[in-house]
Amino acid sequence: MKALVYHGPGKKQWEDVPDPTIEDPTDVIVRVDTTTICGTDLHILSGDVPAVTEGRILGHEAVGVVTEIGSAVTGFKTGDRVLVPAVTKCGRCDYCQAQMPSHCQTVGGIGWIFGHLIDGTQAEFVRVPFADTSLYLVPDGVTNDQAIFLADSLPTGYEVGVLAGGVRPGSTVAVVGSGAVGLSAILTTSLWGASRTIAIDSNKFRLEKAYEFGATDVVEVGPNTVADVLALTDGLGVDVAIEAVGYPETLLTAASLVRPGGTIANVGVHGTPVELPMQDMWIQNLTLTMGLVDTVSIPTLLKMVASGRLPAEKMGTHHFTFDQIDEAYDVFSHAADNQALKVVISPS
Repeated sequence: MKALVYHGPGKKQWEDVPDPTIEDPTDVIVRVDTTTICGTDLHILSGDVPAVTEGRILGHEAVGVVTEIGSAVTGFKTGDRVLVPAVTKCGRCDYCQAQMPSHCQTVGGIGWIFGHLIDGTQAEFVRVPFADTSLYLVPDGVTNDQAIFLADSLPTGYEVGVLAGGVRPGSTVAVVGSGAVGLSAILTTSLWGASRTIAIDSNKFRLEKAYEFGATDVVEVGPNTVADVLALTDGLGVDVAIEAVGYPETLLTAASLVRPGGTIANVGVHGTPVELPMQDMWIQNLTLTMGLVDTVSIPTLLKMVASGRLPAEKMGTHHFTFDQIDEAYDVFSHAADNQALKVVISPS
């Protein structure tokens, strides 16, 4: 089969590799019909994830069709259209039982293994371990272009941003960064009845999109960013600030926007240390949350997408075929310049 193979920092190649095979009775093989690129893939290519070794097939999100099942698989059959999420789970270890499969102990202490610890989904086929507890059937009314964003970005914005941040009816929310994950957070604040959702970004295109995803207000980054947000929130700041970029300055911005007793929900992946002003934050009674997505919200989000409540397909701004995957990476790695949110990649 063809797959995108990592060959060290800055090096990747769409090339011929052996087809995946059933290795354990709980495995299935999925033919990949749709995949996408995540910011984490860019981190890997930058050399920021040393656990990813040369020869690894990249990618951790897919929608496809089951082509082969292991002898112990009971919940799926060949021909099923399935969502392959970023996180796999054994369903038995303490972390899986506690609804925290991001740290599944059976698969190495972290549930994110595709394109990381095992071969991933930017390929024509992928082996999926623990299929019965990891895969999701895609409802007939949900398209591949909708379902693909439930593999990672939509659950990430919802779980690590909205849920961890404690958004509740009437909450005021600021989302720092209106990329795919930030927009996912904006889109899902409506599920908890936020009264005001403020999108903050330096890119005018993303701010325009933020309105489409449900933002009530937008603030363009500049010298008055904090003052502009405070002016929208009675001078006190927001109840919840969601950081969805992963830079020290954006986390500091989020911290400066929260009112006393509020929550900072850090979603962005930080590649460098961040120095927080604890001498100011402690007396404000602030809560700081962070973490990996668990994808346990996928069943709920699938229902919301199927009902038309969550227009997940709006994430996909650019479409490519597998043989255009280098172009897809170029577009996504310069997303702001290309007015891109997420790319959708399929065989043809």
